[in-house]
Amino acid sequence: MRPAPGQVLHFSEDPAIRIFRPQIAPTSVRVDRVGTPYVWAVGHDRAPDYWFPRQCPRAMAWVSAETSAEDRSRIIGDGCGTRVHAIEYGWLEAMRTVELYAYRLPAEPFQPAEAAVVATTEVKPLGPPQRVGDLLELHAEAGIQLRVLPRLHDFWDAVTTSTLEFSGIRLRNALTR
Repeated sequence: MRPAPGQVLHFSEDPAIRIFRPQIAPTSVRVDRVGTPYVWAVGHDRAPDYWFPRQCPRAMAWVSAETSAEDRSRIIGDGCGTRVHAIEYGWLEAMRTVELYAYRLPAEPFQPAEAAVVATTEVKPLGPPQRVGDLLELHAEAGIQLRVLPRLHDFWDAVTTSTLEFSGIRLRNALTR
């Protein structure tokens, strides 16, 4: 589930959004320090970051040109591809059962912001949302390793001190240490 050229995606559990209006999200304050209202979306490379239930905490890591062989082996694993996503056991059932939808949006009004893209105007979807389907199968088809862990924090600590690229989303919802 990735956008076509000229498109970006917004993932949601709500299949009835007719227009996206800019809103102030808790994370937007970190982007520009003033809390500008945005419509958030992602491009092709970051779409897999959102193949999860909305509130699910997840830690993700992937290989880049700067990644050391040692870090790749230690965190990703030998012969295990180039990307790993991790969730906690408590979210596995939600991963199996959530109904997630992808909205295709025109890319023109969006500008880069951290790992996403943002628009400051209302955006109409290019059509009805598409049901994403089985999230575990989607990870498998994309060759993304999906780990289920008792707690994310040890994995997150290892990832953030490595030479891998990484992203953490909704980590405030993870179990405490």
